Amino acid sequence: MNFTKLMRIWDIPPKQLCRQHLLGEHRELHAIWSILVNNKKGYSHHPETLMWKGKFKALYSVHDEIVKEMGKRDVSPDKKPGPLTKKERKERKKKRKEKHTKS
Repeated sequence: MNFTKLMRIWDIPPKQLCRQHLLGEHRELHAIWSILVNNKKGYSHHPETLMWKGKFKALYSVHDEIVKEMGKRDVSPDKKPGPLTKKERKERKKKRKEKHTKS
């Protein structure tokens, strides 16, 4: 089987995820839930999907953690991302600076 797209369920605490990864994981959790609950075929044999088979309580728990973190950051999958927080701007600036100094 050839999986050209990756499922994005990270095994790290949600508070360590950047905004894009947080939203990506939220989206993937919903996709996995839908595949498992509605017996959908897309990605049903993907290792990340199979890992959650029969573990609905754990999957829900991970989703709950993601949603709580999204709430803390005022991030919603239903709206365009707002301006970055002061902390996010500072981190982005630091990464850019590090990238340019390495070049």
